[in-house]
Amino acid sequence: MTTSPDWRFLRAHPAHFLAFGFGSGLAKVAPGTFGTLVALPLFLLMLPLPLPVYLGVTAMLFVAGIKICDIAGRALGIHDYGGIVWDEIVAMLLVLAFTPHTWPWFTAAFALFRLFDIWKPFPIRQLDQSVHGGFGVMLDDLLAALYALAALKGLQWLTMHW
Repeated sequence: MTTSPDWRFLRAHPAHFLAFGFGSGLAKVAPGTFGTLVALPLFLLMLPLPLPVYLGVTAMLFVAGIKICDIAGRALGIHDYGGIVWDEIVAMLLVLAFTPHTWPWFTAAFALFRLFDIWKPFPIRQLDQSVHGGFGVMLDDLLAALYALAALKGLQWLTMHW
């Protein structure tokens, strides 16, 4: 068990590399933010997919993330280590699926997701504290994504009606 992961840790198992967002989770400051940024190039790669296929791929990444995050967390001995960012990546992919395709909206989506991921309003914080393992790691970010989507849709409605 290690609590100070490095590139050697990431190379030790494919799940470690994925859980740490291809290395973005090794950032010394704000690894969740850097991990969330990884979603953008993945989104651009997936953008040509029809929405049902895009959502199916995102759902598969979520399910895979349960195991990926569990393996990395067990290896570290820490359930939801801050450098494990696969959950942020997948959740942000979900948010981007329903975000208007302009940079101001991408920026708003990013900011809203990070806000709800960090703030963890009810019931996110409670679930984060009570649901453990890979599913717990993935679940709180899924809920933060849903909050971000609701806020984003509210902002879209406001901008259309001003």
